[in-house]
Amino acid sequence: MAERHPALARLDALLGRWTVQPKVDGLGVGWTDFSWIENGMFLRQFADAEPLPADAPRAWRENNPLPVTSLIGLDEAGEEFSVLYADARGVHRVYRMTFADGVWRMWREAAGFHQRFTGTLSPDGDTIDARWERSEDGADWQLDFEVTYRR
Repeated sequence: MAERHPALARLDALLGRWTVQPKVDGLGVGWTDFSWIENGMFLRQFADAEPLPADAPRAWRENNPLPVTSLIGLDEAGEEFSVLYADARGVHRVYRMTFADGVWRMWREAAGFHQRFTGTLSPDGDTIDARWERSEDGADWQLDFEVTYRR
């Protein structure tokens, strides 16, 4: 096998199982697991949680995306990743992604629904504090929700 690209090696910081706590009233803790597939050529992310409680916000119950599967691959031309995302609602999206110096970024530009994610890895590597933002036009952004990942 060819020598591993350094950008792929940086993703080792994500490996393993994390608890995921969205900072949204009524939502409990979920989990996500990152693992290498195809001899380390792709990183697979799988996320799930216990069923949402009956008192969870209606919008969350109706739009619950879990479980979620993402495949992360590298475009070596610019050390940028592509993320293929699919969830239980039947949603399929492609995000662009970077992961460097402890900062994890994902984004997509889609007509009427732009998204971006920024997560910061703690110095000990055991916590990621993150936020999802959305925009209709790609210029005016608003917080969608914050989330914390913990090992």
